[in-house]
Amino acid sequence: MVVYLSVQTNLFQALKAVSHNYPSIVTACWGQVSSTVYSFLSIVCPEVPSKQSNEHVGSTTAFNNEKILIAAIKVLDECLRAVSGFQGTEDLSDDKVVDVPFTSDCIRLKKVSSAPSYELECKEDDVVNSEERESGIEQWCEAMEKHMPLILCHSSAMARAVSVTCFAGMTSSVFISFTKEKQNFILSSLVHTAVHDNASSVRSAACRAIGVISCFPQVCQSAEVLDKFIHAIEINTRDALISVRITASWALANICDAIRHCVRILHFGQMGEDSNSNPQFIVSLSECALRLTEDGDKVKSNAVRALGYISQIFNCSTPRSQDTFVHNLENPMTCKRRCLLDSLEDFHRLEKIVQAFISCITTGNVKVQWNACHALGNLFLNETLRLQDMSWAPVVFGMLLQLLHNSSNYKIRIQAAAALAVPLSVQDYGRSFSDIVRSIEHIMENIDRDSISGPSNFKYRVSLQKQLTLTMLHVLRFTSSTNDQMLKDFLVQKASILEDWLKELCSSVGDTVDVQDKSIADRKKVMISSAIQSLIEVYKEKQQHAIAQKFVELNNNI
Repeated sequence: MVVYLSVQTNLFQALKAVSHNYPSIVTACWGQVSSTVYSFLSIVCPEVPSKQSNEHVGSTTAFNNEKILIAAIKVLDECLRAVSGFQGTEDLSDDKVVDVPFTSDCIRLKKVSSAPSYELECKEDDVVNSEERESGIEQWCEAMEKHMPLILCHSSAMARAVSVTCFAGMTSSVFISFTKEKQNFILSSLVHTAVHDNASSVRSAACRAIGVISCFPQVCQSAEVLDKFIHAIEINTRDALISVRITASWALANICDAIRHCVRILHFGQMGEDSNSNPQFIVSLSECALRLTEDGDKVKSNAVRALGYISQIFNCSTPRSQDTFVHNLENPMTCKRRCLLDSLEDFHRLEKIVQAFISCITTGNVKVQWNACHALGNLFLNETLRLQDMSWAPVVFGMLLQLLHNSSNYKIRIQAAAALAVPLSVQDYGRSFSDIVRSIEHIMENIDRDSISGPSNFKYRVSLQKQLTLTMLHVLRFTSSTNDQMLKDFLVQKASILEDWLKELCSSVGDTVDVQDKSIADRKKVMISSAIQSLIEVYKEKQQHAIAQKFVELNNNI
């Protein structure tokens, strides 16, 4: 009997592997798979002990049945993922940079097991894949009606965990196809499980599913649903087990990313009467993420990612003029004091966020440092932030330059360079501008002699060079706006090196027939031209007319 059960388990595992490696055949085989799994669930489920507990209690037969049960549910999960046609990148909202000049041709896309989607409008690809999606919807509906009722509230904690994990493989198109009743059932089940299940593995699985589903547009646009998700995740970020906190912090970062997207695209979150103060959910999320930056590195990396998304939409505005407060005619002074206090609290909270970034760069591991650089790039994108007025700005720029110079990890250096390319004016860079230009030029000039990084980083070398190119062009276009004469003298000194580098760039931007490639090439030319024109102004100001003329000719030949 034990041998027979072992064979059954192995068969389910083999079926799962086939479904994973050959997803296109799953639709044709779904009927048999569904029937087999359902028949087995109907027989085995009643045999498992009825007491809900964290650990297995029961006979050897029940234990073996549980193993087969879990294997069967995993087959169901894999098949549902296959018919749903999930696909995507690791970070859909921020790493959609495939059309960015100079970096687009070296972006490495990473497939994941589920694909959060932020798309608000259907694309042509959606029409092409409509039949596949309808097929996935049909299978999911069948699973919701037949299989899920048998396993979601199962007595076995392991069975419940793998059952809830199925929802982490759901796609946005499948979710939106469900009736409102089914959608609410999924959402409420995940929240209830994350908060009330007595097994840590089940709560962790629920957190992961929440992290995926919170990114669906029809979910992240609902303040009520997000509030429940935030509450459930916040509770689990305090769990005694690190494994639960890791998953909860991952979900927290996804929720922050979804909210950031909605605020930017739909202006979601402008809910208060006083638009100068941050909504309470932003405050709650930031406080939770700040607390998690003091946890272990695996939690910290997610926490700093969450803070990065929050910092991009965090309202950094100073209190508005007194006239704005007078709309509260009953007690305008009370209103003014309240708004001033809110603004002061927000200012201190922003400082805490920045200090958390600095701490993570200083003490975190590679992944934490990478996420901290990414987070600073998000912070620099904040339209309400007057970067030039922030006392911490020189420190932050200095730390990014230090990573760019000294980090042994190319991925960190790439992200540091990317963050330095975000500010939109020479004023935003403040007194750090000269150091940034000099440092990037020095790194680019000597990158072929770089001996910092080991062989494992060689595959990122081209990506680093292209990101440095993008960052260098970005800062060069501001050089004519600076009053730093020493920097301009430096640019005169480096004129021949810059000329050769720009010539090489111009020659790399060839003619192309493809519409998308032509668009990118045109944008490259605009960036190169802007940098050259700025340098021409610098050289003319420094009375270096011969040098200026060379750059004029170079610009004319782009």
